[in-house]
Amino acid sequence: MEKIRKGDEVVVLTGRDKKRRGTVLSRVDADHVLVEGINVVKKHVRPNPMQGVAGGIIDKTMPIHISNIALFNPATGKADRVGVKEVDGRRVRIYRSSGDVVGAKA
Repeated sequence: MEKIRKGDEVVVLTGRDKKRRGTVLSRVDADHVLVEGINVVKKHVRPNPMQGVAGGIIDKTMPIHISNIALFNPATGKADRVGVKEVDGRRVRIYRSSGDVVGAKA
């Protein structure tokens, strides 16, 4: 089961964006995710008139490793680890600090 999914709000634990929050946009592969507004780099793009692409410098969001992010727990206002538990015959994600189900309406 994926502990971090698309749409989750996460906190960056290490790197130049440390302590910043963002929403997971997508999974790149098993170990990397794209987080909105996190790990943004400048990319120099060549013009391509055949595709209608103008040249210049653009901002691009790069993937970040899932070991460098943690799920944001709105109850505590901090980053939290995620566990998996059986509830009513199905596996759900829980916050390790409190045991609350991730995404449950309180």
